[in-house]
Amino acid sequence: MSDSLIKVLIAEDTEPLRRLYKKIINAAPDMGVVADTDTGKDAVALALQTQPDVILMDIEMETPDAGLRAVESILGTKQDPKIIILTVYEEDDLIFTAFRLGVTDYLIKNAPPQEILESIRNAYFNQSPLRPELASKILGEFKRVKTYETSFLFAVDIVSSLTTTELQLLRLLLDGKSRREICALRHVEMSTVKTQINHILKKFDKKSVEEVTAMISSLNLYDLIYNRRNF
Repeated sequence: MSDSLIKVLIAEDTEPLRRLYKKIINAAPDMGVVADTDTGKDAVALALQTQPDVILMDIEMETPDAGLRAVESILGTKQDPKIIILTVYEEDDLIFTAFRLGVTDYLIKNAPPQEILESIRNAYFNQSPLRPELASKILGEFKRVKTYETSFLFAVDIVSSLTTTELQLLRLLLDGKSRREICALRHVEMSTVKTQINHILKKFDKKSVEEVTAMISSLNLYDLIYNRRNF
């Protein structure tokens, strides 16, 4: 990796999200992933080994506070990476504990790609917007996120479990294709498409395609769905 690139370490225990973050970061012209892991313990070792500029750190990994412990260990050494915490749902006191330990910023796990890249760049250039006077705004954001925490984790698990056929069909539905158009594109009977849609609805525990697409839209899961590979 070129010395001019922002070196990023990812510590996230949800594999589909970790792979998505890697894809987003490695596609950016000014940054690249130097390592990734699913545990806080390994994050500490990899930070020492790879000397990243920025670390994306999940709070809850092998233990509920694994990310916090890793943050404390990393920032307690001579290393000085910028650390951005990743979260879907955590108690507010854990979030503020992370800031007290010295993290630079936070990201909601289903943040859009551009927000992820901007957060990394802001952290690297010491331009992250978090300041004490924004504490109330942060608190409000986490209260909002709590509304979605169950459905987001549920949806990620479901997307990860979809078969190749189901995922291809879901992509076509998200693209606004009708059942007849899907039949023509995939060269299958209407009965087959209906059966496959019913399988998707059952997995998502929804009664209609509109409910599934609305969930995906509200949770910003398009990138996870469209970039999933290696079934």
